[in-house]
Amino acid sequence: MGKIKVLVADDQELVREGLGIVLSNRPEIEYMGAVGDGREVIRAVRKEKPDVILMDVRMPEMDGVTCTKIIKEQYDDIKIIILTTFDDDEYVLGALRDGASGYLLKGTSMKDLVNAIQMVNSGSAMINPDIAAKVVNLFSKMAQGSFSIKVRSDGIKELGNTERKVTRLIGMGYSNKEIAAELSLSEGTIRNYLSSILDKLELRDRTQLAILAVQTGVVGMED
Repeated sequence: MGKIKVLVADDQELVREGLGIVLSNRPEIEYMGAVGDGREVIRAVRKEKPDVILMDVRMPEMDGVTCTKIIKEQYDDIKIIILTTFDDDEYVLGALRDGASGYLLKGTSMKDLVNAIQMVNSGSAMINPDIAAKVVNLFSKMAQGSFSIKVRSDGIKELGNTERKVTRLIGMGYSNKEIAAELSLSEGTIRNYLSSILDKLELRDRTQLAILAVQTGVVGMED
């Protein structure tokens, strides 16, 4: 497997330089540089086509939410990790709705950051474990407001017992590895279940599934 091409988008020079130094020294990553506002992100994407973008939500010219929406509409295979702080709920909600693979708090360890890049590049969602409970609250807000995910009325009913359990745990912020441990199954089996669930519900990714799980009350169900 080749190196993961990573672009950094942040309006703070110190953040750009710090991430650049770290990512440039990782053998599994091809650091593509950093830009300071949303319009520069769009230009860089069209020119370079990165695999993963580390995206600040608050940037001049064009914020990270608008930028995420534009990129995902044109380049759905590009993965986006939102870099955020605790006071950015509104931005995070919008970015997740529009296709971001997850979000991390600024200041997270470099080990966790690289792990997140590798996870989203392989198709998984990534949310900082320190804020898993907050994620459920964010998804709840999505479900109660204008961020609702729509599926066929009988979609959930088509899920098997194990598929429902997997859906519930995804809604609670569990990773595939954690779900596998919880259900005493292999990670490969969990990935297969997830693929089947997304197909049945006609959803794009596990983030939409997590929102749906909260929205429909599956998260609160007992096994």
